[in-house]
Amino acid sequence: MKLALVAVGRLRATGAAGAAGAAGLARDYAERLGHYASLDLVEVKAARGGRGAEIDRAVEEEGARLLAALRPDDRVVLFDERGRELSSRGLADFLAEAERTGGPRRFVFLVGGAWGVSRAVRDRAERTLSLSKMTLPHELARVVALEQLYRAFTILRGEPYHHA
Repeated sequence: MKLALVAVGRLRATGAAGAAGAAGLARDYAERLGHYASLDLVEVKAARGGRGAEIDRAVEEEGARLLAALRPDDRVVLFDERGRELSSRGLADFLAEAERTGGPRRFVFLVGGAWGVSRAVRDRAERTLSLSKMTLPHELARVVALEQLYRAFTILRGEPYHHA
C-alpha cells in the first residue's frame, strides 16, 4: 500500500513532546510504518496569521499548498476534530478495505495547520476522521496520526503491539 501524510508546518526537533520532540517521535513511527507500507512524509509551509481576516487568508494559503501536494488520483482522508471517530481497530478495518479497493493509488492523510483547513481541502477529502474530539496541537496530531496508522497495520498483521 502506498501512503502519504501531508501536513502543514515543520516539526521541531525538541519541545513540548519531550526530549525527542515531535520530530523524533514522528520519525520513529514513520520508520516503523515503513515496514508495512510505502510512506511519503510531506510538509507544506505554514502561513502566518494573526486575527480575523489574516487567519482566513492563512487557512486559504495553507489549503492551496495542501491541495498542490496531491495527485489527481490520490485517495484523501482529512484528520480533523469534526470528523468521524474510529477505534484503532476501526482504523485498521478502514485501511484493510482501502487496500482491497484502492488499487495502485496513493492513500493520503492530511493534517492541517493551527487554524484548521479550507473548504476546498474539506471538499477534496473522501473522508474526514477525528483523532480526538479534543483539540490537538497540529504537531501532536501528526505524531498521533502516524502512531495510529502504525498501530492499525500491526492489528492487521496480528502483531502484539495493540493489546486491546
